[in-house]
Amino acid sequence: MVRLTVDLVAKSISRKNRNEEEFGQYLRKITHLNLSDKNIDAIGDVPLCKNLRVLYLYDNQINQIQNLDFASNITHLYLQNNCITCIENLSSLKNLEKLYLGGNCITVVEGLNKLEEIRELHIESQQLPLGEKLLFDPRSLRSLAKSLSVLNISNNNIDELEELAVLENLSYLRAVDNQLQHMKDLEVVLNKWTKLRRLDLAGNPICHKPKYRDRVVVQSWTLESLDGKEIKETERRFLVNWKASKAARKKNKERMTNEHTAYLHF
Repeated sequence: MVRLTVDLVAKSISRKNRNEEEFGQYLRKITHLNLSDKNIDAIGDVPLCKNLRVLYLYDNQINQIQNLDFASNITHLYLQNNCITCIENLSSLKNLEKLYLGGNCITVVEGLNKLEEIRELHIESQQLPLGEKLLFDPRSLRSLAKSLSVLNISNNNIDELEELAVLENLSYLRAVDNQLQHMKDLEVVLNKWTKLRRLDLAGNPICHKPKYRDRVVVQSWTLESLDGKEIKETERRFLVNWKASKAARKKNKERMTNEHTAYLHF
C-alpha cells in the first residue's frame, strides 16, 4: 500500500540542504503538488499543505476520495484514471473550480451539492457496469447550475440530455461517443443553454440524422463550433433564411388548400 502522507510528499520533493523546520515552512508555501503515477491507493492527511491550490493525483490506484480537508484552498483537483467509485468528501473544498474524474468507476454524478464555484467538470469514460449509463443527481446539478461552464461526459452510454438543461451557464459540452439519438431532446436543451459556444457530439447516433447540423445551427444562435467545425455567420444566416422561406411556402400552400376547400364547399 502507498498512502499520500507528508513522508511521501517529502520523497517527491528535492530536500537538499533542508532541515526539518525549513521543510515544514516549504510545505506551508507550496501551491502545486504533483503526485501522479505513484501507485497511491489511499489519501492521508497532509496538514501542513494549507496553501495548496493544484493537486495532481491522476494515474494512481485511489479508490476513495477522502482526507482532503487540509486542502480547503484547492482550485484544481486531478483524480483521473484511478479506481474511484463515488464522488464524496469534497464539501470542504469551497474554492474548487476544476474537477477531473475521467477514467474511474463512478456511476452517479453526486456529492457536489455544496460546491458552487466549480467551472469545469470532467467525468468522461467511466468504467460502467454493462448496459448502464452515467446518472446525475438533481441536487448536484442544481448546485452547479450557475457556475458550471465546461462539462465533459464523453463515452458514458448517455442517451438523453434533458436533465442537464438546468446548467444555464454552460459554454462547452463534450459528449462524444454516447448514445444520443433524439433531435427533440437536443433541441430542448439548446433552447435553455443560451451561453453555449462549443458542442461536440461526434460518435453519437444523432449525428447521422438527416439535416442534423442544419437543425442544430438554426436552433442555437450562440453556438460557434459543432463537432470541431466552426459555424460561420453566413452559414447560420443562410439556414435561418432557408427555414423561414420553407415555413412561408408551407403556410402559403396551406392557405391555398383551405381556400380551395372552402370554394368547393361553397
